[in-house]
Amino acid sequence: MRVDDVVRLDLGTFVRPAEETGTGAPRVEHVLGYVARTPAGVLLLDTGIGDAGAEAEGWYRPRRVPVEEALARVGLAVGEIDLIVNCHLHFDHIGANPAFAGRPIHCQRGELDAARAVGYTAADLVDFAGARYELLDGEAEIAPGVHVVPTPGHVAGHQSVVLECDDGSVVLAGQAHDTASAWSADVLAERARSRGHTDPLPAASPWLARLLAFDPRRVVFAHDAAVWVP
Repeated sequence: MRVDDVVRLDLGTFVRPAEETGTGAPRVEHVLGYVARTPAGVLLLDTGIGDAGAEAEGWYRPRRVPVEEALARVGLAVGEIDLIVNCHLHFDHIGANPAFAGRPIHCQRGELDAARAVGYTAADLVDFAGARYELLDGEAEIAPGVHVVPTPGHVAGHQSVVLECDDGSVVLAGQAHDTASAWSADVLAERARSRGHTDPLPAASPWLARLLAFDPRRVVFAHDAAVWVP
């Protein structure tokens, strides 16, 4: 597998209301998934926007792209997906998980526990017929060159995926940061002292050094089509 073989899926959009953006205006956001052929088979990160009920529908006003359609656009079918990784279990990342019943879904044990609490997500997208969870307790190499790394922040159980390719590595960051520019700012914070800056300085995310140790050629995100490159 090469870096360019990691393919992005357009799974839809939603409107984040002004109350959540911090800008005083609403913002339309992408929902993106990623597929890659790995030694364990074809991996899919995230499956799209689920239905979390009338209140969420009215608040976020989603426009969905069915996962079957999104996969078809890149020459794949649901039956060709071998394993799922969800960056976390909010409804906008697990919408089509039931379409992959019987296939392993890799997530952090604590995230699944959180998702089973009332009000966290859409319960029918978590415990559906045929749901098969492969629970992780921290970092794991789930196949040769396929690393799942905890990246808490958005939620405590958030995780990202690192794919070691023949020509470098790719980080599927999920919602570790909402945007590529926020990731870039975090990287600058992590490297500030090595550039000669002195306190006061911003604190970098505690997991960032671990991801940067893979020397990524590309970092991609769940809600931003922009791509970070070193």
